[in-house]
Amino acid sequence: MRTRSSAPSEQPQSPSASDHQTAATSTSAPPAQSTPQKTFILPSTASADARFLTLPNPRSAEPTRYFFDPKLGVYEFTVLSSPPTAPRSTLLVRNATSSPSSNKSQPPAHISKKAELLIATPIDILFFLIPILTANTKQNNLFQPLDDIIDSLDEELLPPHLRHVLYDETFRETLHARAAAISDSVEAGDEKLFRFNETKLLQELVAKADRMVSVGLPPSLEERFVRQALATPLMAVKRDDVVATTTTGKGENKENEGEEGEKEEEKTTTTDNEEAKEHLPEGLKAPDGVANLLRISVALTFMKECYLSKAMSARIDELLAAPESPKDFKPMRDHLELVAKLRAEALAARSVGDFSRKRSVEDQEAAESRAEKKRRMEEEEKKKKAGESRGVRDLKKVNTVGMKKMSDFFGKAAAKKKT
Repeated sequence: MRTRSSAPSEQPQSPSASDHQTAATSTSAPPAQSTPQKTFILPSTASADARFLTLPNPRSAEPTRYFFDPKLGVYEFTVLSSPPTAPRSTLLVRNATSSPSSNKSQPPAHISKKAELLIATPIDILFFLIPILTANTKQNNLFQPLDDIIDSLDEELLPPHLRHVLYDETFRETLHARAAAISDSVEAGDEKLFRFNETKLLQELVAKADRMVSVGLPPSLEERFVRQALATPLMAVKRDDVVATTTTGKGENKENEGEEGEKEEEKTTTTDNEEAKEHLPEGLKAPDGVANLLRISVALTFMKECYLSKAMSARIDELLAAPESPKDFKPMRDHLELVAKLRAEALAARSVGDFSRKRSVEDQEAAESRAEKKRRMEEEEKKKKAGESRGVRDLKKVNTVGMKKMSDFFGKAAAKKKT
């Protein structure tokens, strides 16, 4: 009778091998994610009803991810990332103080290749209401309840997630308050009617800009758009005076060639400084209030380029330039025109001074080109020498003075004389 052979018994691993394998597993690096995961920093007071939503961007109308909490409002995400020149990664691990039972439900530690932080930043729901209210104004310029205005819109202007935000009962009071800030409103029984008003929108944007300036602009915006914009040239001296005084100083130095020349040069320098002070134009220092107006203008530009459509931004610019504007930016524009004029004059004077040194620059470039050509020829000679054999190099050292050339032995034969 044939019977089945018993399966071979498994050989247990030695304790040393198993210990080594366990140690290698525990000390190995956490797995890296092929698709970079995103790290969000959300409000600590967010309620359980908070959700991630896809809403149309107020500027471009493109679907964008937002965070919505009925009690706190809408949040956009500001990305903080490492520069491309110094890339970084993020190690995400479990909380060491948590209980073992909670660790089982948490994902294992991993490495995120892109060290990005998406910070939830509050955004005013007013910017989402502007396209809705302006679309209703184009159809009819009548007072209407906010619900009727929302219902009259197409599905393209009112995606499902945005409809969820607008019809949230907890958020309804905040929504009506922000709509009233940029609209004319009237009471009709128990209902409030709205009609969009451009002047109120401009006043609300200017009030926002004033609050931004009172808190202080970020240092990068302050340096680039305020300090650099108001910076004027250090000197605005007539070029003829400088050339004349400098030439006089050089001529006397050549004649005296001593202490008298040095004294005369010091006098010339002092004269140049005095003339420079005399020819400095008036108004170099920004008048009072110009810097603050420029900061408000920068804040308004930031809001227009981030949260308003191009058509609405152009309309806001027209309202700001009108005489009825809540802010008079004429002193700021006049001073910026003066600064631009001074910079143009300084650039023209600098170009005249550079023209006198044009020949020396051309000579220097020619010398550099000759040196580069010589260096290339030397490199070619070295390459040729490196490719030659030792016999060829030895033959070049032989003294060939008085010896015939090899070509002489292979020339044409001389003509024979006739007998």
